[in-house]
Amino acid sequence: MNKEIQEAAGLLWEAHNQKSTIPPVRELIGTEDLNAAYAVQEININRRKANGEVVTGKKIGLTSFAVQEQLGVNQPDYGILFNTMEVKNHQLAFSELVQPKAEAEIAFVMAEDLDGDINISDLIDAIEYATVSIEIVGSRVADWNIKITDTIADNASASHYILGTSKVSLDDIDLVNCQMSLTKNGTIASQGSGKACMDNPLNAALWLAQKMVEQGNPLKKGDILLSGALGPMVVIEKGDEFVASVEGLGEVRLEII
Repeated sequence: MNKEIQEAAGLLWEAHNQKSTIPPVRELIGTEDLNAAYAVQEININRRKANGEVVTGKKIGLTSFAVQEQLGVNQPDYGILFNTMEVKNHQLAFSELVQPKAEAEIAFVMAEDLDGDINISDLIDAIEYATVSIEIVGSRVADWNIKITDTIADNASASHYILGTSKVSLDDIDLVNCQMSLTKNGTIASQGSGKACMDNPLNAALWLAQKMVEQGNPLKKGDILLSGALGPMVVIEKGDEFVASVEGLGEVRLEII
């Protein structure tokens, strides 16, 4: 399998650099070996680090139970966020993107490292604040023809993200019932609530925190966690303007130029 893992990583690395797409890598690594898929992901994460990119946090994918069922899995997945993915000035060039879609999410920022045997109380204590975010996902797999191993290998289909400016204590927001709206060019394109993310975005964050301990790569102070979509993804086209708002967390704007 090592040869197939290396080959899949090489194909995805080239697609990442060329802003292009490839056939599904499950043709090389199968549809069920999640460890192989994460091994592919790790090879390319290390390549990015070697190029000077700096890890800023993690993203959680497949947090919708309906999407999990569709892909035949019973857990979410994760990818790694880099400083090069963060949109700072509300503008992002369409030429940087591959088959992009927008998701409105709740982001958490860690106040301290989180290692050892973690429960939900430990997690809540370790989170500094929550804020609204837009995640731009993109698949290097042609036509979004993905199974679980394809998206894991492709860094959980991560592309870019932007955070809102509000910094809200967990004591001051109802993470389950907060309503989300994502507009595209002034029209509502996606709606949902915190419950859409594994019944509570903290459930997704706890899964990630425990998974990271298991992998020997625990969450660190300052890490950004994109906890998962609160509603359907929306296709992105050049010239689009998105505004994501989450009740209690304010809003964030993104323009695709």
